[in-house]
Amino acid sequence: MAFFDLPLAQLEVYQPQREEEADFDAFWSDTLADTRKYPLDAQFERVDYGLKLVETYDVTFSGYAGQRIKGWLMLPAQRSGPLPCVVEYIGYSGGRSFPLNWLLWSNVGYAHLVMDTRGQGWANGNHGHTPDIPVDGANPAVPGVMTQGILDPKTYYYRRLFTDAVRAVEAAQSHPEIDSDRIAATGGSQGGGITIAAAGLQPAIKVAMPDVPFLCHYRRAVSITDNAPYSEITAYLKAHRDQEATVFRTLSYFDGVNLAARMQAQTLFSVGLMDMTCPPSTVYAAYNQVSTPKEIRVYTYNNHEGGGVFQSVEKVNYLTNIWG
Repeated sequence: MAFFDLPLAQLEVYQPQREEEADFDAFWSDTLADTRKYPLDAQFERVDYGLKLVETYDVTFSGYAGQRIKGWLMLPAQRSGPLPCVVEYIGYSGGRSFPLNWLLWSNVGYAHLVMDTRGQGWANGNHGHTPDIPVDGANPAVPGVMTQGILDPKTYYYRRLFTDAVRAVEAAQSHPEIDSDRIAATGGSQGGGITIAAAGLQPAIKVAMPDVPFLCHYRRAVSITDNAPYSEITAYLKAHRDQEATVFRTLSYFDGVNLAARMQAQTLFSVGLMDMTCPPSTVYAAYNQVSTPKEIRVYTYNNHEGGGVFQSVEKVNYLTNIWG
């Protein structure tokens, strides 16, 4: 894969005009207020997967509209005092799978809550356990979740998922072994986009570490890449030729560009300059909106895998420098 997007010098200053409705903040404030009418009721059930150095808990909490969301919580078996917690969100089509897939942060010495992704968990053997239950209506959609409910922000799939992400942070804060003032969020691709959204909506997140984030600058993304999942939007508009304005109005409420501008956390991004799934200009469009202390790691010759384990090392060092 060759370079296909803007040169790095232009990416570093790329800041397109935001497409944002006047009621953006009210929409999210009302959404979260409606969900908080339901008790969080976070449950942590100890489970045994043969891990000797990590305590594992099956997590259930109330997300959007009170619907029950699954997750895992991993704690270092040897610990003293409340721990910082990393809340992690999963990439597109993935589910929470088994705890054995999620051992990095607990071995660093932090609490680690992994949120299952409603209605996903169909790819790469990473199964999920949380159904998606639309309660506000729907519309015909392209297979996948990118166009589910896309004709109205109130019915759009990511309204439910981003709300779940905020509640996952609140579930983590509710656990007695977790320091509620030291919450970080991370994830790659879709998980990176969710990280930006959660940090934009939940000021309790003090550190955000989105990797090669998806769900940013939709209008440019669909114009320069044919890769899935953005191609789901293109396929929808190919059939529904009269819905372009409606679709992009809905997407503006969920665009990482707009949500990044509201982040209060310090942040570490990553980007692959050959990434055809989440083009680098879409990542920088969000990154350049962040007004808090920020850094970005650039992987010049990498596609959507980004930095891989190299970025994991960067994140461990970054968080260790902040919290020890």
